[in-house]
Parts: sequence; structure tokens; C-alpha cells
Amino acid sequence: MSIAPFFDLRRVARGARAALAAAGVTLALSACDRGAAQEKPQRDGAAPEVGVVVMKTQSVPLAVELAGRTSAFETSEVRPQVTGVITARSFTEGSMVAAGQTLYQIDPASYAAAASQAAADLESAKAVREAAVAKADRAKQLVATGIISQQDYADAVATAAQARASVDRAQAQLEQARINVRFTKVPAPIGGRIGRSLVTTGALVTQGQAAPLAVIQRLDPMFVDIQQSSAALLALRRALASGGLQRSTADVHLTLEDGSDYPLVGQVQFAESLVDPATGAVTLRARFANPDALLLPGMYVRARIEQATAPGAILVPQPAVARDAKGNATVFVVDADGRAQSRTLVADRTVGDQWLVTNGLVAGDRVIVEGLGRVKAGQPVRAVVL
Repeated sequence: MSIAPFFDLRRVARGARAALAAAGVTLALSACDRGAAQEKPQRDGAAPEVGVVVMKTQSVPLAVELAGRTSAFETSEVRPQVTGVITARSFTEGSMVAAGQTLYQIDPASYAAAASQAAADLESAKAVREAAVAKADRAKQLVATGIISQQDYADAVATAAQARASVDRAQAQLEQARINVRFTKVPAPIGGRIGRSLVTTGALVTQGQAAPLAVIQRLDPMFVDIQQSSAALLALRRALASGGLQRSTADVHLTLEDGSDYPLVGQVQFAESLVDPATGAVTLRARFANPDALLLPGMYVRARIEQATAPGAILVPQPAVARDAKGNATVFVVDADGRAQSRTLVADRTVGDQWLVTNGLVAGDRVIVEGLGRVKAGQPVRAVVL
């Protein structure tokens, strides 16, 4: 059997496969050439699209966030005015008490006896006064007739005057004794929430003792003492004096220790006129309504104060601002010819998520905020206002 036809078939098959492969390579190269031809005009001729924000002037409130501590609006230490033994306590610890409410009872027996004695001394002094006055009146009549001497008359008048003074002194002693009796009932000097009692029934208390019996605090309203550096306060006052800033309403917003916001807005009452030499800070005092007693004395808070307003300010979104090698703030703006141009700014502080620009931009400038990665200085761009 001859094998020549078999080898001829194999040669035909190999030729067909080679022809198909060559055709495939030719088609692939043609497709690449067409794709390159289509992409080249798009890369070389089309300007990149960028998102811009048109600048405008506005009044911007300037706020600072500072640390602060709460303190009670009024604080009073309950102290005894007389010496004695506590016989009763008439309040519940931690409750609200009213001004004048009796808190403690001191044994009044000795003071009541002293008041009775003072009343008796007053009556005795009045009797002596009446006799002395009558004697002086008679001496006046007798000296006119020459029965007694002028010296005897003068002595009678002086005795009557002493008797009147004795009555006044006895009256004052009686009033003091009655006051001491009233002081045996220890009242609340102010209204507010009273703390724990520092003495118990049966304890001996003394007039003018160092330790209080209890402490009362008025919690509505509440003060917040805020610390601000004297340098920052000085800079603020200079800016206000120069007219660069306008005085604001000095509203204060609080952030509590757990990170939540206090729902009510406070007001700055005053700033102290001295600087703490240890911290270099000035204390600002703000007043807050505290109807639910959410604020307690001694709490640490963060206070956000609107101290001034910048009129005619320009705000730029933070993503649009970059820093050069010297640390200067820069942005890209689209000029009148539709080209991206780099601009150096003065932006020293943020307001929320934006930079406050004090120099380098004017109202109407178009600042690029999106597509910055495709932009070079002097390059034509297609601006889309966001």
C-alpha cells in the first residue's frame, strides 16, 4: 500500500492552519490600529472636565471650642448662729429646700430662759426710770423755789437720764435674747438642693464653727467657667477694634462629658479682668438654664463660643485647598479663558468643613473642587458648576 496520499493530506492540513493563523494576526493588528486611531484624538484633543464652586461673600460666625467646668449659681453653707445640741433634723438629704425652711433644731431651753430674764430686767429698768423721772420733775419745781440747790437738781436729772439709758440697754438685751431663741431653729439661707447632713441629732454645734452643717446649691440657672488664653483674647479684641471682625451675640453651646450636646444655649456673662499667672488664661463665665438639673457642679464640658462675626468672608471647601512646599495654601481656579490657574491664599482657620479665606480670592472666582488630579496649571478645562 502506498503512503504518499497520506502525507499529501497532512501537508494540506498544515497549510490550512498556517493560513488561518496568519489571517487572525492580521485581523488583530487591524483592530489595534483602529482602537489607537480612535483613542488618540480623545487623549490629545479633549479638555478634562472639572467641578467648580463659584465663590461668594457672606457673614460667617467665628467660634472657638474651649474647656470649661460647671459651678452652681448660688452655694450656701448652713452654719449655726448659737451653741447647743441638735435635737432634730427636718429635711431629707438630697432634696430641694426653700429659703427660710427650718433645717435643724438646737435645744432652745437655755436661750428661752435668757429671754425671760432679759424681759424681767427690762421691766425693772422701766420701773427705775419712772421713779427717776418723777424725782427729776419734783426737783425742777423745788429748785425754782430755792428749797434744793442747783447741784441736787442736776443730780436728779442725770439719774433720770441714766434710768432711760438702762431701759434702752435692757430692751436691746431682750431683743438679742429673742434673736438667739430664733437662731435655735437653723433655716436654709437660700433655696436649692441640699446635700448630705454633716451632723446628726445629738451633736454639739458651736457658734462660728469651721465645719458647716450642710451645703445648699442652687442649680437653675448654672454657671460654666471657661478658660481662654490671654493671647487669643487679645487678638480677638484687636480684630474687633480694627473693624476686621464684628462683635457677635456670644452664644455658647455645650458638649457634655459623654459627647452629647446640651440642648439649651447659654450666654457669656463677663470675662475676668485678670490673667491666671499659672496658666496664662482668662476665665469667661457663661450662664445656662438648667431646668432638668442635667448640669451638676464640677462637670467637665466643652464650650463652643461664637465670639465674633467675619463680614464679607469667603469660604472654600477643604478638599480644594492644598499646601505647597512652603506651607502656603493654594487652589486651582478657572480663569476667563477656561484655563486652570494656581492661586495662593491666606487661610488660617477652618469653619466646619471649609477654609476661611482672608486674602487671595474674590467673589465670582471659580475654584476647582473635583478633578484636581487631572489638572495642570495653564491647562484648558471644561468647568461644571456644582
